[in-house]
Amino acid sequence: MTPDTNPIHAVRTDAAPAAIGPYSQAVRVGDLVFVSGQLPIDPATGEFAGPDVRDEAVQSLRNGAAVLEAAGSGIDLVVKTTVLLADIADFAVVNEAYAEVFRGGVLPARAAYQVAALPKGARVEIEFVAAVAPGHAA
Repeated sequence: MTPDTNPIHAVRTDAAPAAIGPYSQAVRVGDLVFVSGQLPIDPATGEFAGPDVRDEAVQSLRNGAAVLEAAGSGIDLVVKTTVLLADIADFAVVNEAYAEVFRGGVLPARAAYQVAALPKGARVEIEFVAAVAPGHAA
């Protein structure tokens, strides 16, 4: 299979932090885009958003939105998210930030988990699966 015939396309944007390992910011296949877990890193500074977990959640959501846009999608086309938390006690605060982004219309399906640790000591990481806007060729 050549790059021209491969139905899977990597998505890359400078509007979100670069991947910190051997993976793509997102992968698009057909009319779906799968966004890798977004850490709360400000792409302009390379630093973590802060000082609190709410700020981290907001930045992770912004980063996801930027990658979705680069893929021809958007927050309004998200069908599923996975929220990873270093401490489940932060769920309510993260949920408030999440609810400010996802409101009205069809809300995405979601799972939220506490994990033992997140990369770089983050407190929040968010993955997205979304539809691609009609008319956006790969």
